Amino acid sequence: MKNWKKMLAASLAVTACLGFAPQATEAAYTLNPEVKDATPALKEAAQIGVLKHETPELQNEANKDAIVVMSFGTTFKDTRQKTIDATVDAIKKAHPDVKVVTAFTSHIIIDRIQAKEGIKYPTPEEAMKELKDDGYSRIAIATLDVIPGMEYAYDKAVYDNYKNQFKKMTLGTSLMYWQGQEDQADDVTETINALKSQFPKQGKDDAILIMAHGTPQVSNAYYSVIQAKINEMGLKNVFVYTVEGWPSLETVMPKLKAAGIKHVTLMPMMMVAGDHANNDMAGSDPDSHKSQLEAAGYKVDAYIHGIGENKQIRDLYVKRANDAWDALEADK
Repeated sequence: MKNWKKMLAASLAVTACLGFAPQATEAAYTLNPEVKDATPALKEAAQIGVLKHETPELQNEANKDAIVVMSFGTTFKDTRQKTIDATVDAIKKAHPDVKVVTAFTSHIIIDRIQAKEGIKYPTPEEAMKELKDDGYSRIAIATLDVIPGMEYAYDKAVYDNYKNQFKKMTLGTSLMYWQGQEDQADDVTETINALKSQFPKQGKDDAILIMAHGTPQVSNAYYSVIQAKINEMGLKNVFVYTVEGWPSLETVMPKLKAAGIKHVTLMPMMMVAGDHANNDMAGSDPDSHKSQLEAAGYKVDAYIHGIGENKQIRDLYVKRANDAWDALEADK
């Protein structure tokens, strides 16, 4: 084992005698018997992947289980039905006897949907309070986030703030989490394989630009990993860019010129085809991505569909939800 791996294992692992183990089967860090007294901070640092918490004083409560599916949400009703609702329905189908609640993390979107459609989606906090009041004791949280960025940090904050109120709680991972580290899954390649099922046929003059959201967090680096995996898989002239992060459209455009591209297909790598897809990406304003590319001389098509419309992507989200559920059921 390389030195850095030894150091990582030593810093993250704790002894089995303390009753601590990695928080999910995906987290393959080896327990190190030399660590005799793991501090709470070290234990928390070692929680990677699907998170799991049990509250000792509530262990005598009867099991009453629920799944909470967290999404940012969208005010675009049509795409919401085809993406978020369709994915939640698939999770419900996989767990027919379990209560499944959809919670939106965007409070603004919740208010706008309620005003326009008369539908009230709960915030994650409201969902947790209602489930607690209704006697639910074990909660599996599933997320419809694409990467573990700022929105996923909200999911984890909800988990941290409410886990002690329930007998048991788990938090699943985002669509892309593991990157193929040693002994780990490669969620990124798995997602790209699902995403490429919707790619149009390309000629040598064609490019596909995949629009991601971007995040102010360091997890924005995921987009570099995604691009590296795309290149590694031999997908030619397929580029990732972001609306609110790096790389931007301006970062990618010189690559199009260098490759002699004449035709570009734009498509979002977001759960829904909402405001970013319809306006920032494919809008008619001069500053939209489509307009900028056309002004630069490219022929541009736009694929205005959220990735939640892609069944292969929905299947992956169900898989992530199942991971959270399996962790809830483990050692029942």
